[in-house]
Amino acid sequence: MKRIFSGIKPTGHLTLGNYLGALRRWVEVDQHQADALFSVVDLHALTVEHDPARVRRLSRQAATLMLAAGLDPDLCTVFVQSHVDEHARLSYILECTATDGELRRMIQYKEKSVRARAAGQSVRLSLLTYPALMAADILAYQADEVPVGEDQTQHVELTRDLAVRFNQRYGHTFNVPRATPPPVAARVMDLQDPTSKMGKSHESGAGIVYLLDEADVVRKKIMRAVTDSGHDVEYDPESRPGVANLLEILSACSGRNPKELAGAYESYGALKKDTAEAVLEVLRPIRERHAELAADPGHVDAVLRKGAERARGMARPTVDAAYRAIGLLPAA
Repeated sequence: MKRIFSGIKPTGHLTLGNYLGALRRWVEVDQHQADALFSVVDLHALTVEHDPARVRRLSRQAATLMLAAGLDPDLCTVFVQSHVDEHARLSYILECTATDGELRRMIQYKEKSVRARAAGQSVRLSLLTYPALMAADILAYQADEVPVGEDQTQHVELTRDLAVRFNQRYGHTFNVPRATPPPVAARVMDLQDPTSKMGKSHESGAGIVYLLDEADVVRKKIMRAVTDSGHDVEYDPESRPGVANLLEILSACSGRNPKELAGAYESYGALKKDTAEAVLEVLRPIRERHAELAADPGHVDAVLRKGAERARGMARPTVDAAYRAIGLLPAA
């Protein structure tokens, strides 16, 4: 079977974008068709200013929501990144393979470092080097595919480059993976700013639908979504991003083509109402299952412990081989 790795960073509460853009595909497709590993990549949450207690809380919430959405520990491996030391071990080896120029060209580093400086914050070295850690997350498991949104494809391309370079310099050690973006709603946009991604860590949550939002809150956010000038409902992501975002969300929830959906509506109000109801129908079982799992934290802990043991067993041979290949003396 092909092997898949993907992860969720616990920097905020999981959103509708996380579900439609990644998590649902993991549940419905990937865990059934591959040897799949899905991780709460908590080490990545340390690259910016953070509250330690909040990172721990959000890590548990993310893991619980992954299970609530339908990831089955009998079909896939669900674990927390920091519970598997091989990620950090391999990350340094890949830092020794990457170049300064490659890491500074990463779009997310450029954007986040500018925001940090504008806020008067120092820019952590880990913000620059974390693509090497992301590459380690993937290469440690000899992954074939990495389901990611379009904002992460640049990092997967870097991972491919590092794997090829390491193999050429030190002998074949890593499989070279490829990114597999989802076909629909790959990038759900903010309801109040449809030119920006619906992100977990935005300061204002007015345009973000969180998976654990109450039904009335979800309806209010969608009914207040920014649309565009004009009154016709047309699917045109370039010139009418607000309406296009609503149509893509409805498309992802209903399985219908966004262009076909556009022809069924004569007003923004009707589109918003149907989108809200479709979203609520998708989120209802996740919220109900999350409540059950949150009431039994011991079960979640057991799943994560078993997942880490399994992941460690998969990663250690590859990381040990990389250490030998690059010239490190094996431990006695």
